[in-house]
Amino acid sequence: MALAGLKVVEFAGLAPGPFAGLILADNGASVTRIDRPLSKSNDVLCRGKRSIVIDSKLPDGRKLLEELISSADVLIDPFRPGVLERLGLGPDVFLGKDGQRGLNEKLIYARIVGFPRTGPHKDMAGHDINYIALSGVLAMLPGTSEKPTFPLNLLADFAGGGMTCAVGILLALIERGKTGRGQVVHADMVSGTRYLASFPLIQAYLGTGMLAGPRGTNLLDGGAPFYDVYTCQDGRWMSVGCIEPQFFKAFINLFLANLPKDFDPLDGWKPSPDTQSQIDKWPLLRKYLTKGFLTRPRDFWGQAFHGTDACAIPVLTPVEAAEQAPGIPAFHPQLSNQAKARGDLNSGSFIIEAGAHTYEVLEEFGMDIDDIQGLEKRGVVQSTRQARLQSKM
Repeated sequence: MALAGLKVVEFAGLAPGPFAGLILADNGASVTRIDRPLSKSNDVLCRGKRSIVIDSKLPDGRKLLEELISSADVLIDPFRPGVLERLGLGPDVFLGKDGQRGLNEKLIYARIVGFPRTGPHKDMAGHDINYIALSGVLAMLPGTSEKPTFPLNLLADFAGGGMTCAVGILLALIERGKTGRGQVVHADMVSGTRYLASFPLIQAYLGTGMLAGPRGTNLLDGGAPFYDVYTCQDGRWMSVGCIEPQFFKAFINLFLANLPKDFDPLDGWKPSPDTQSQIDKWPLLRKYLTKGFLTRPRDFWGQAFHGTDACAIPVLTPVEAAEQAPGIPAFHPQLSNQAKARGDLNSGSFIIEAGAHTYEVLEEFGMDIDDIQGLEKRGVVQSTRQARLQSKM
């Protein structure tokens, strides 16, 4: 696999850090998650990873972390600025500074924070909704006339944060192959979201294109009735995205053909392929589509449009989507020369217990059982009983 042999240390965190680590693990990297003592993780993004518990508050714990990071290729730091510096594990320790040699000058030191490193918000706490708010993207998203809505925590945490950080790590690894040196990868979720949203943000800045008008009046933000979601008779939904005229023509002709024969909600008015270009008729079109979809169940409409260019697709639930693809999302994009992602995608074992691999990781690091047990007795490391017994077998 592409990243086989790469050693990654990932400090346990939420959402973006684990997702960046998952991308690396799915492509063959050996990813070790550092958990805190007595911690319990509900992180489901741990396919192919291992966990070791180390108490960073103890001098021996900090020393062990320093040694592990000194032997790693990549470090994923999910903490707020300054946390690892206060532990004596900042980037200068490993990469060096001002002519001083570092402990691991090939290290890719990847940091994910919420707000940009400079500016009035740099020391503030926040979450996905706050980051997309500051990015300018939230103000452009569809919703009601009173306020925009937000797409779970996908934009900032996973796209602007975890995915962007993983790209930065890969770029730094490519450069390390040329220079032999590591570097710090800075990923903040506000800037990552802004970069991800370059297309709509640039259009808004220039005042031209599909997203130049006020929110809710544009082609892609709910303003166009032919790019929206409609409720069906059974309470489920259909997505409609027939932007191009030829696709709208296919959609509207099929839609009209599948309505009840006595359907006439607007006193004789009904849409035609030309209605798409008649913006003043869009309110009527929306009412017609809204009432029309309510006459049939979702699966009726899904079958009516299946295999056509109408760009009308049923909105599947997570369970329904899992029945049509591998139950658990697999790594994407696919590489023709890449072996299948590591691990059984549908094993049901999505969460690894903190400390489940403490003995395994430290033995690979060169410690013998007695040394590890000594660290465990002093509280420097922790492990699960099952992992300890397996190591003795």
